[in-house]
Amino acid sequence: MTTTLSTPALAENPGAYLAGRAAAGANNYDVAAEYFATALLADPTSRFLQDTTVLMNVARGEFDAALALSKEIGSLPDGSQVSALMLLADDAKREDWSALIARIDDGANVGPVVAGLVRAWAYAGQGQISEATAQFDKMRKEPNFGALALYQKALVLAMVGDFGGAEEIFTSPEGASLSGSRRGLIARVEILSQLERNDDAIALIDEAFATDPDPATAEMRAALEKGETLPFTAVTSPAQGAAEAFFTIAGALAGDREEIFALIYARLGEYLRPDHVEALLLTAAILEQHEQYELATEAYGRVPADHPSYLAAELGRSEALESEGKPEAAQEALTALSKANPDQPLVWSSLADLLRRTERYEEAIAAYSKLIDLTNESGGAGWVAFYARGISYERSGDWPKAEADFRKALELEPDQPLVLNYLGYFYIDRNENLDEALSMIERAVVERPEDGAIMDSLGWGLFRVGRYTEAVAAMEAAVELMSDDSLVNDHLGDVYWAVGRQREARFQWRRALSFKPEEEKDAERMRAKIDRGLDAVLREEGAPALKEVAAPAKADAAGESAPADAN
Repeated sequence: MTTTLSTPALAENPGAYLAGRAAAGANNYDVAAEYFATALLADPTSRFLQDTTVLMNVARGEFDAALALSKEIGSLPDGSQVSALMLLADDAKREDWSALIARIDDGANVGPVVAGLVRAWAYAGQGQISEATAQFDKMRKEPNFGALALYQKALVLAMVGDFGGAEEIFTSPEGASLSGSRRGLIARVEILSQLERNDDAIALIDEAFATDPDPATAEMRAALEKGETLPFTAVTSPAQGAAEAFFTIAGALAGDREEIFALIYARLGEYLRPDHVEALLLTAAILEQHEQYELATEAYGRVPADHPSYLAAELGRSEALESEGKPEAAQEALTALSKANPDQPLVWSSLADLLRRTERYEEAIAAYSKLIDLTNESGGAGWVAFYARGISYERSGDWPKAEADFRKALELEPDQPLVLNYLGYFYIDRNENLDEALSMIERAVVERPEDGAIMDSLGWGLFRVGRYTEAVAAMEAAVELMSDDSLVNDHLGDVYWAVGRQREARFQWRRALSFKPEEEKDAERMRAKIDRGLDAVLREEGAPALKEVAAPAKADAAGESAPADAN
């Protein structure tokens, strides 16, 4: 696409164009669409503005606006790809299969994968199932999307009731991976149930989800155990088949955060099949990747409350709300979810984590306790729950209970570096169990040598036990890993002072101060050290003096003395 504006737009409203470009660069689709629409009024023939306005409207789910403009642009071979895709999706939605096939034959700029898959579903829409399967077989020869075509062929066979033929595809050497995705697995489970093979369907679920199926698959499994025959719901019409094609392509592209067409394909799947919950969830997840949390929240919120995936959608919505800067709304959503699903560990875990992150530690402790109690019979909540509750106890001032939880976490996961580091650091900070604390941190470093926070703990631990020379190397490594962290730079300053490198110490304290410490009291202490030195600050605080180390050959250029002797 060209990015050149013609004279009318430059003369009348260049600000709208520039603002639209900036918003689009930040993935702010709502704002970008409005600015580009304004710029388009000044320059209605600009191909760039036309294309980009359609793109932004599809990205934000404004399909009516996107379709209206797409009809003006058309779908010529050298035209707008997103407009051609929008028109193709609309043909399928209206089930105008002849128009869809003619659009592809005319060379619509939709790409070979979409053209091939949607053409096959158009044949199915015309009742030409043999032509549809032949089209999928033709695409199977292409190495880049052969598996995708094979999966679509299985769906079209199942749609017309040939469940045996569909299952043959899933069990063929080429189709071994087709049920690897959640969507593919559910389709195959429904096919097996239609073939009166509920036991095989249950085994498939158990193999895929072990002992922890999500609510939707757990509901399917329960129905299968009762002997019920599951209906085939994956695709029940050619239009839904086209939606599945768009959705599957979106899923293949979704791992690339920079790939906007993953969102476009997911949105078009949603357009063709508004009840496609997986498409809604994928759309929301991609929007979160793009940091468009308000749009993600809206997408999650469209999952019906009676759908088995509603729990997953509400958990996703709460995360998006928190990321959007609305922690109270996120907590409200999770609290409501905990009341409606009091026996779901994931809900209590999510609620507890949110409460801890928002520093509501007493409430977090209660939620973690509920999680731990709830999971006792199923093997326990694991080390993470005790670790997180321990942090909440420590932050709320209940050190004995915090220590007990950290010890329990280590009992469950003896070499867990996060727990070793946290407990070791706080022992050092409290001047307790120093030898054991240092040993814990050294074990944590072995597990995670590139973790700056753990390396800082090691350096600080060595400093606190008076091993200043050894502390220098560890703390310098920590600063390399976390160069803009105020606390780590402050610690390095203390270590430098302890070995007689006063000028470098003051440089590090100034550097630490420039990174804006979280607490004003920490900033005041840094200023005091810069002004009077660490020895004076320790005396003023009534803290033990630094241990004596070998003094440097000369005082530095500022005439500063070596550290004070130990008492």
